[in-house]
Amino acid sequence: MTDPTRFVLVETSHAGNVGATARAMKVMGFTDLVLVRPRWADVLQREEALAMASGATDVLAGARIVDTLAEALDGVTHACATAMTPRDFGPPTAPPREHFAEVAARGDDRVAFVFGPERTGLANDDVYRCHVCLSIPTHPDYGSLNLAQAVQILAYDWRQAQGGFPVVARTADPRLADAAAVQGVLEHWQRTLVEIGFLDPEAPKKLMPRLNQLANRMRLTHEEVQILRGIARAATLKRD
Repeated sequence: MTDPTRFVLVETSHAGNVGATARAMKVMGFTDLVLVRPRWADVLQREEALAMASGATDVLAGARIVDTLAEALDGVTHACATAMTPRDFGPPTAPPREHFAEVAARGDDRVAFVFGPERTGLANDDVYRCHVCLSIPTHPDYGSLNLAQAVQILAYDWRQAQGGFPVVARTADPRLADAAAVQGVLEHWQRTLVEIGFLDPEAPKKLMPRLNQLANRMRLTHEEVQILRGIARAATLKRD
């Protein structure tokens, strides 16, 4: 397996959830999707699945359909159930983020996340096959998550545990104004404030030093300096 992370959907009822799962996986860089006894034999080609995949149809095209969870977990060394731990017996329950940090630190597991049917969740026998039950922390009064929402949360947290992806800026870093430019606009404003009667040159107090401190905190860009100069010019012209 080139992808050490697998997402397993057991007896999924809604084709749209399969497509949305593929989309959630792809945006986090995962591709290995296995379906166990889905409601629709042609679920990977159904219109709802393709529509909800929204650009992740390659994940659907590479997905496999199997008859048993045992087949879906073939090659997996750490299976994570997304279900309540059975009351009588079962694997430990853990919050995803903390558990993922431990698994990622080991660095040698082939991990699978196992999701049950939308209406009932995983059967106990399926949970017993897993090493841990993941419980997504939600508001205590309402913890109902759509299947694809749960997939997205776990995919994100697991990717973050592995180091995540860098955020790529869509705009260039602003060009900060240098000290000379800042002093130039302050001098321009000082002349304008005197001209419009806001600043008394005989009793300036600390107005200009305070404006200087304000400008320093603002970290003015070159474009902002030009805007401030334009405002000062406009104020003078309007007065004339």
